[in-house]
Amino acid sequence: MEKFEHRSIETKWTQHWTETGTFRTDLRTAPKPYYNLMMFPYPSAEGLHVGNVFAFVGSDIHARFMRSCGYDVFEPMGFDAFGIHSENFAIKTDTHPSELIPSNVRNFTAQLQRLGAMFDWSHQVNTTDPAYYKWTQWLFIRLFNAGLAYQKDAPVNWCPSCNTVLAAEQAENGECERCGSVVEQRNMRQWFFRITAYTQRLLDNLSWIDWSDITKNAQERWMGQSEGAEVDFPLVGHPDKLRVFTTRPDTLWGATYMVLAPEHPLMAEIVVPDCRAEVEAYVQSSGRKSTVEREDATQAKTGVFTGAYAVNPVNGKHIPVWVSDYVLITYGTGAIMAVPAHDARDFEFAVKFGLSIVRVIADSDADAPLSEAFVGEGTMVNSGLFDGVNSTEAKTRVIDYLEERGVGTRKINYRLRDWCISRQRYWGPQIPMIYCAACGVVPTPDEQLPVVLPYLKDFKPDGSGKSPLGRDPAFVKTTCPTCGGPAERETDVNDNFLDSAWYFFRYPSADCNDVVFDLELTEKWLPVNMYIGGNEHAVLHLMYTRFITMALKDMGLVSFEEPFQKFRAHGLLIKDGAKMSKSKGNVVNPDQYLEAYGADTFRTYLMFLGPYQEGGDFRDSGINGVRRFYDRLWRYGTQTAFSDAQITDRRLLTLLHRKTKDVTEDLQTLQYNTAIARLMELLNGLQDHETHHRAALVRLLQLASPFAPFITQELWSRMGEKGLICDAAWPAYDETLIVEETIPYVVQINGKVRDQVLLPPNADQQRVEQAAFASERVRSWTETGEVIKVIFVPNRLLNIVVKG
Repeated sequence: MEKFEHRSIETKWTQHWTETGTFRTDLRTAPKPYYNLMMFPYPSAEGLHVGNVFAFVGSDIHARFMRSCGYDVFEPMGFDAFGIHSENFAIKTDTHPSELIPSNVRNFTAQLQRLGAMFDWSHQVNTTDPAYYKWTQWLFIRLFNAGLAYQKDAPVNWCPSCNTVLAAEQAENGECERCGSVVEQRNMRQWFFRITAYTQRLLDNLSWIDWSDITKNAQERWMGQSEGAEVDFPLVGHPDKLRVFTTRPDTLWGATYMVLAPEHPLMAEIVVPDCRAEVEAYVQSSGRKSTVEREDATQAKTGVFTGAYAVNPVNGKHIPVWVSDYVLITYGTGAIMAVPAHDARDFEFAVKFGLSIVRVIADSDADAPLSEAFVGEGTMVNSGLFDGVNSTEAKTRVIDYLEERGVGTRKINYRLRDWCISRQRYWGPQIPMIYCAACGVVPTPDEQLPVVLPYLKDFKPDGSGKSPLGRDPAFVKTTCPTCGGPAERETDVNDNFLDSAWYFFRYPSADCNDVVFDLELTEKWLPVNMYIGGNEHAVLHLMYTRFITMALKDMGLVSFEEPFQKFRAHGLLIKDGAKMSKSKGNVVNPDQYLEAYGADTFRTYLMFLGPYQEGGDFRDSGINGVRRFYDRLWRYGTQTAFSDAQITDRRLLTLLHRKTKDVTEDLQTLQYNTAIARLMELLNGLQDHETHHRAALVRLLQLASPFAPFITQELWSRMGEKGLICDAAWPAYDETLIVEETIPYVVQINGKVRDQVLLPPNADQQRVEQAAFASERVRSWTETGEVIKVIFVPNRLLNIVVKG
């Protein structure tokens, strides 16, 4: 008895696909292009983990299905090999990244080739390849020329463990998204991308792009649109004004003091001499606090009076200006009007420092003392001509009033901040800018790209805030391309999220050395038809890709502004009910399962764990059931005598066409776990049928082929079918054959099955009751008691409740 030997079958067909170029797509001549993409991995470990395989297999199943539906599918693969993840792993293993990462890439490639995926390796990209990062640097320069890349001194998020600056999106909740360290605030000169210029477009397009709702909601929350007003408060005895943004212009009459963030640019100018020492000491101590500490509402409020006063523009009152670290320079204008009667933080601050509290919104008794801030809506009081006006209605009217008087304007504010792109690390594409004493900041000429990353034996960061590249004089010293005088290179490298923000543009043009991407190929294959990846990248990678694509469109380089026609977020896997982690010792190495059970079984088991877009719980015991399914399929396909006669049996036709429809619809919606269950049901039905038809097995193989490319291809060939199963047209189904002539209706007595009756689908209750009560078995139970209730479930059952 021949067994299903997955190792030899996988070797055979992998070699065949490779030698014949089965999965290489002729991008220029393909008549029906379909670009299927998964997020490429960063090889910052020794090999793939099961989460990678889960993501890649789900995407590949979709690719195989679309190929069978007649599309010319392009499914490339590459490696996001630059960045802190890779560099930190190199430090951990005490290996230079230029040696470690190529080794990791080779191992990743070998693992990926075992999965049976349709990867087109002829278009592979690797972000550490100078032929790739030449164009990453080229892109930076184009953004600079367009006014979208700029340099400024700013308070930035600094990770003391990774020794580098982080973008705001990489320091959410005040922790480094890579290592979990508490982030510090430092003032440094950094490069930024002006992503905020695209905030409204990024928000507007969320209404129509076909993306997972969970991802769109995350981006909308992160961009944080707020509608309100910007209001100017003149400074007493000073020509400048303090501008604030408020979403509650109806509370302006209750603004009794102002608060500046310690980093506010006017701080040094407005503080009076008697207060300067105390203010400077406070600013210095605030700089040692993390963003989390400063935003923590449970922490006691601290602050110092600057000695300066501002004028409330709606009532002319002079109000003191304080400095406090609960105000952040990165939100709004870095200054707030404090309304202690109607803001909890302001109330706590005012009580602590004995500042005035004036109620301007009341829900009932306007004179009742406040024990806490009243933050609800109500009627305006102590607000001049707006007294008696509902506060909700007043918001628009107050802004009109401010604009008429020239002291305020309508304003939409966003939480999104410009993307800090500078990284003070070694393993990344250098920012291609040159500093000349005579000419200023000058981009590296295109003909000098790429600026190749030099080999540094000592590549580790030292915590100084300066890149390791700055320790290499031969790299730093250069010539100004404008005047020819002495100059120095920028030593920071780009955030590796820039590498991944445009890589999908490069795949179709990976073999084009003279252009960033071939325009004809790009317009033919992009936007990407289907992109699948993790939702943890919702406000990092996925938002950056959208920004870069919009910028390229505005530069006239592409005709579209969204990178992906469709994005679906896959779920996450856990192991035996717990999150996978090395510390818990429950990380799943895919190699051992691929070796023991084979790629078909491992692919299918991962997809059977639960809904693909939700994830599942990996348990060792579960994979055996899937392997038994394929062993049964193998035995059925190799040890059964099949008939070549046309299938005429209505019951078998109904089974085949119903399962074809079900599996097709499940694949269209990525409902892989239910599709697998239907395949198992179909095999059971074929085995139980009195006649075994070759055509029935062939259909089952086609339906299973996206999940199990090896065993289905082998059996396909053994059945005498021509060509490759992945090139065969996806089987069609006939709706008229799906409707059975009769279906069984279960008849229960007091909830226990006593009989079944065969009737047409959708028979009404009266007809099912007539058939049930005509049954002798049913009558034997009903004639000895009283029928007190009948429960009918259409197309399923009739439950007769009998009182004995």
